Amino acid sequence: MSDSKPTLLVVEDDPGLQKQIRWSLHGYDVQLAADRESALNQIRRFEPSVVLLDLGLPPFPDSAEEGLATLQQIVSMAPSTKVIVVTGNQDRVNAVKAISLGAYDFYQKPFDPQILDMIIARAFRVHGLEQENRALQQQRPSEVMHGIITSAPDMVRVCRTVEKIAPSGATVLLLGESGTGKELLARALHQLSTRASERFVAINCAAIPDALLESELFGYEKGAFTGAAKQTIGKIEYASKGTLFLDEIGDLPLPLQAKLLRFLQERVIERLGGRGEVPVDVRVIGATHQNLEGLIQAGSFRQDLYYRLSEISVMIPPLRDRQGDAALLAHAFLEKFCAQQNRNLKGFTTDAIEAIEAHSWPGNVREMENVIKRAVIMAEGAQVTAQDLGLKAGSAESEPLNLRQVREEADRRAVIRALGRTNGNIVQAAELLGVSRPTLYDLINRCGLK
Repeated sequence: MSDSKPTLLVVEDDPGLQKQIRWSLHGYDVQLAADRESALNQIRRFEPSVVLLDLGLPPFPDSAEEGLATLQQIVSMAPSTKVIVVTGNQDRVNAVKAISLGAYDFYQKPFDPQILDMIIARAFRVHGLEQENRALQQQRPSEVMHGIITSAPDMVRVCRTVEKIAPSGATVLLLGESGTGKELLARALHQLSTRASERFVAINCAAIPDALLESELFGYEKGAFTGAAKQTIGKIEYASKGTLFLDEIGDLPLPLQAKLLRFLQERVIERLGGRGEVPVDVRVIGATHQNLEGLIQAGSFRQDLYYRLSEISVMIPPLRDRQGDAALLAHAFLEKFCAQQNRNLKGFTTDAIEAIEAHSWPGNVREMENVIKRAVIMAEGAQVTAQDLGLKAGSAESEPLNLRQVREEADRRAVIRALGRTNGNIVQAAELLGVSRPTLYDLINRCGLK
């Protein structure tokens, strides 16, 4: 198949006409098929943008029955493909019927290369414009959710929740293990909100010593303490009109919890050493990997602050519970680090993918990022192996006993794993599963993975 010419599939059983079309349409990479089965195989193999389909196909070349049936299957298998049907000079009825079944256009014999080339070129332009439009429609969510790669239903629900609550202005508490992507989701909340044009200010409450954290958050006046040579605003005030992200808020000292609670209630702050109150308009997003309810029972976290912070709580699932995401993320990180390290690695070996899927990833996405980066640097072969990753296989998970549930769960897991292993490529995933592309689309819909 040519890399420079667009692929055109011609479904025609007359060898002489096949040669004439191929010679006339030299601007395209013409692929040929003589019957329905070979046409569908070529659709799966080449995924052509445009198909030229003669309605008179064997075993019924004198009627349009086989051609119309082929048209319906092509439209079902590849909805975006533009099908131009070829009919006889007096066969307007079947031409109109073909359009109603999903054909893009029709061409009536006898063969005129100039007119046919014009119709085909227009079909390619329409297909290209539709593809561009779909890409533009998907552009904003992909930019906002930059860095969040998932096909797991639980994580997709988290992303949809973020999209819903972002414009509300409510205080949000992100809960999840370390390395699950809490800051990425916090940034998405900011980018999808009405404050997107203002500052996003992040502070890690566990990374700053307790003695400095109050001045870091609330700021201080000149002379408030030794070394305070000038007035300095804190992170809260600096984030005014924007978003303040308080990471690891479970590590906030009790005295500061009381001061933060007052700010959340009154929306005013007092700088350290100051006398006046400063009003601040800021959205607050908190995050922690700790069990705040357990900390409340232990007396190390204020219950009233917890209620103020958790107007809306979002629980982020760990990577081990996101079926299919491990392989999907591994491919994404491999591509990223190959570009960074100027390596030309051709994916993962089978044992490497199995090791990735079997590993429990206690450090979640952050751990995987480090593992893949190390493997890219250390790999000696053309592909990353399990040895390069330094991972061991895990134990198998228990399965339900109900046969219907077993079948449904097996289908769902197989589809998710296939999509993960093939980096979301539908054609390759269908080949891996041993099914046709329409069957895979049907499985995706039935499993609720669309």
